[in-house]
Amino acid sequence: MESIQAFKHSDEDRRLEALVTGLDPTGKPQIRWVYRAPKHIEESGGKLGIFSGSFNPLTVAHVRMIEAAQAGYGLDGVLLILAKANVDKGVFGLSLADRLLMLKQFAMNRENFSVAVCSHGRFIEKIEALQAEYPPGTQFSFIVGYDTLVRIFDPKYYTDLRSALDALFDRCRLIVANREEHDAEAVKQLLAQPDHRRYASCMDLIELPDFYAEISSTDIRARLQGGDSIDHLVPSEVQEFLKAAHAYQA
Repeated sequence: MESIQAFKHSDEDRRLEALVTGLDPTGKPQIRWVYRAPKHIEESGGKLGIFSGSFNPLTVAHVRMIEAAQAGYGLDGVLLILAKANVDKGVFGLSLADRLLMLKQFAMNRENFSVAVCSHGRFIEKIEALQAEYPPGTQFSFIVGYDTLVRIFDPKYYTDLRSALDALFDRCRLIVANREEHDAEAVKQLLAQPDHRRYASCMDLIELPDFYAEISSTDIRARLQGGDSIDHLVPSEVQEFLKAAHAYQA
């Protein structure tokens, strides 16, 4: 596997840096392809599962969520998408280009996984960018954890919550996984609230075993700093990459 040291100053390094730099978070939402799966969706009606995250780092919990979504809801393709402009998080540790290489290393071993970077951070903006890249009629589903679901319904991110959510759920579904102490029942209770009930029919649920539901990227970064093993917490394709990532910070 290509290490971070070998990757630095390579043509691929410069290509990925240019992809990120060339995106304008203040303009029209756009995506740039990092890796397009050999079996990507090419016909109308295909089901795309979108996993959007900071990938700091990609964990086995993320992979388990994706696999459960694929098995449960017949996804024809999966897109791992990293945003240049993240609504909540600044960039620390690995650069965005480093993270994109990490995702590419992972996706290349899977026939229907693609990787892209988006100029914008909100889900509705990502959908706007993706609709230009996929056939009409493609069914978009974001694969999210409970904590992300809560943020989607948080009014502080919107000037008009109702219209924004109506626009989002008119174009996509959510596949929601439990997270730590928030199980499937907690998801159902959240969706039962008066302001949320109208969107419940746009949700699908998956349930992770406790081991996966409790994995934290923050804890993994702390383990890296402390020299502890992370082999059981991250996919094999990124273990060597992460161990070489001296830039990581807790």
